Amino acid sequence: MRVPPFERYVKGLQMVGMLILGIIVGAIIYNSLYVARFEALIILKSDLEARLEQYEQDIKNLKQFKNQHTVIKSILPRIEEEAGQKTDRPDLDKMTEAELIKRIKEDLSSFLGQSIYKIDSEAQFARKLLEKKVYTNVYSKDYTIEVKTVLVVDNVLHVWVKVRIYAKPPA
Repeated sequence: MRVPPFERYVKGLQMVGMLILGIIVGAIIYNSLYVARFEALIILKSDLEARLEQYEQDIKNLKQFKNQHTVIKSILPRIEEEAGQKTDRPDLDKMTEAELIKRIKEDLSSFLGQSIYKIDSEAQFARKLLEKKVYTNVYSKDYTIEVKTVLVVDNVLHVWVKVRIYAKPPA
């Protein structure tokens, strides 16, 4: 039996190897683009879900308090951004931020329907309610919040909070 000479196929094998290498590199680049776009889509979806939930809640509250003009009709918590300073504030992604805002709203929902003229006593109550509050298991991390400012404008309770990663005290 005779073995064919492989010297004739060296160039062809090199070309096939380069083709396979190009296919692999192209697949890696395509997959990374696909994953990046899919992650952007997931972030957009969670942001839109949070907005939809907020709008539905606002509509329900506005219908409930439409004839009362001096009450808190909705709550708008905001996470305070600290620009230019080195702090221990974590870099929050949109999903974590939306979940924290949702939980803060649930804690402050007792203020809905309260008179806006009693905001001074309610602000102190909100500070005591949320002072160094720990939110556990928010996407596998624990966060602590601190209320910085409480303000009522146009029947909307605005609450600015500072978020930090919760450091468990030593035992």
